[in-house]
Amino acid sequence: MVEVFSGRTLLNKDGDLVDPEEALRNKVVGIYFSAGWCPPCRDFTPILCDFYTELVEESEPPAQFEIVFVSSDKTTDDMVEYYHDMHGDWLALPFTDDYKHELKQRYKITAVPKLVIVKENGDVITDKGRKQIRDRGLACFRTWLDAAEIFQNFKGIIVRPPGTLKMNGHVGEM
Repeated sequence: MVEVFSGRTLLNKDGDLVDPEEALRNKVVGIYFSAGWCPPCRDFTPILCDFYTELVEESEPPAQFEIVFVSSDKTTDDMVEYYHDMHGDWLALPFTDDYKHELKQRYKITAVPKLVIVKENGDVITDKGRKQIRDRGLACFRTWLDAAEIFQNFKGIIVRPPGTLKMNGHVGEM
């Protein structure tokens, strides 16, 4: 799981509490800092929805990717409205969780929108997730997956971390 959310509780779009250890295990995680009052956020969020839908909901098997929305909205109602109306079926840090301030400091968030892609241990793969999605589309996910050292099988093509190979049905290091 992404250690950065260890001991926290996340929400799904139905408002149910979600255990991050289960939901984020063995996944590349995009921490999405955004707000409904922000025009660039409202511009990028539908693009992120399409990206997420294609990777997670339409891929077989689903990509090992999850997004956690961290709101910079002014009120809980604003956050809930923006989350329900514009966001994909991903997770969110509860608005009332002050941990969002620590996350903003840790990942040096000075403006929104910002999509930070992290490994399971919370280390940054890229803080330019938004730009990479706009520039490269789905191709950027394979780069993130390699950097996170997570195995993913896409339509029979196994994506492995660099420096590994498969011989006689076993994966080993080169």
